[in-house]
Amino acid sequence: MLVYLRLFKESFSFAINALRTNKLRTFLSLLGITIGIFSIIAVLAAVDSLDRQIKSQLSGLDSNTMYLAKFSFAPTDVPRWKREQFPEVSYNEYKYLKSAVPDAEHVAYQLFARRETIRYESKSVSSVNTVVVSHEFEDIQALEFSKGRFYSESESNTGKAVVVIGDEIANSLFGTLEPLGKKVRLYGQKFTVIGVVKKQGSGLFGDSNDISIFLPANYVRNRFGDNNKNMNHIVIIKPKANADIDELKADVVQKLRGQRGLKPDDIDSFFISVISGLQNAIDSIISTLNIIGWVISGFSLLVGGFGIANIMFVSVRERTSLIGIQKSLGAKNKFILFQFLFEAVILSFLGGLIGVVMVWIVSLVANTIVEDFTFVLSFGNIFLGFGLSSLIGLISGVIPAISASRLDPVEAIRTGM
Repeated sequence: MLVYLRLFKESFSFAINALRTNKLRTFLSLLGITIGIFSIIAVLAAVDSLDRQIKSQLSGLDSNTMYLAKFSFAPTDVPRWKREQFPEVSYNEYKYLKSAVPDAEHVAYQLFARRETIRYESKSVSSVNTVVVSHEFEDIQALEFSKGRFYSESESNTGKAVVVIGDEIANSLFGTLEPLGKKVRLYGQKFTVIGVVKKQGSGLFGDSNDISIFLPANYVRNRFGDNNKNMNHIVIIKPKANADIDELKADVVQKLRGQRGLKPDDIDSFFISVISGLQNAIDSIISTLNIIGWVISGFSLLVGGFGIANIMFVSVRERTSLIGIQKSLGAKNKFILFQFLFEAVILSFLGGLIGVVMVWIVSLVANTIVEDFTFVLSFGNIFLGFGLSSLIGLISGVIPAISASRLDPVEAIRTGM
């Protein structure tokens, strides 16, 4: 055992001395592997960070939440001309499903309305994302508030002129003033601010709550009616924790078909989109991005590996005479093998270390410059960088090392002279 430890130590020392002696060659070899490791770890870390950000955005939603509408959130085989004939989901259908579907924990009604301008005294914010929903929306979206509250069931049903605003809207209109109880103008009428949603950050799907306002759906219905062509109607259904999703979906389909009087051979005149389907689509996109990242960065790693192999062959050729002298003095093949193998692995490991450090520096700079997005360099990616670089060094150095260890001492000394 001690013999092998001494063998490793001496081989390692020879490898270090060889790298120190040829500084320029060492630097060029490091550059190739560093670029390769930097590329692949940077891409994987970016995709990983994007995946975490997306899942964070969706964390407030139950993955089984359903969206009932005349349009589909996903590709569909129903032709466009047919979809355009579908009726909007009505408020009465929302009330019916709320009482007729026992496995639904919350059922909310929402109108997709156009952007509006909200004003307070001389200040105004234009192109505000206007979320027109019933009171159940608070529980479905798990909204959190820095101040105040969401509107109550009574305020929602009567269509009271109250509004909940996002963090950025509150800062733009009121600054350091207390927003609760203030009157803002919207649709030419005064609304009372009753709540401020907690700061969320930028939204990856649509607008962030920070730049949104929330209004009772019945206020908009009472003002503009149910047949406004500029608005789309949807019903949001959140199932109970122990509900069977497929059975719930089938129950909603059956009851809504009966409510609309559809015949058995008629197709559904509505679509039910489920959040879990969106998450599966996102996972598929993330996997594709990872594969693309591996393919692109793999070329850099391949170039780096060939570079190390080439340098090692040159190193063997330059030190042929020295190898012959070492073997003639009793050096074993293993000593020569490990000497060159260590040299290749050390080169790759150092290149991987520099590449990972570069990614870490870039992540710090990115987190400083880019707001509302966290670039994460996980331990798994760091371990992958070191492991991959060492493996490349091992593969790139094994053939040159074997060829060096098998040299005949007499021929090696003669060739090197």
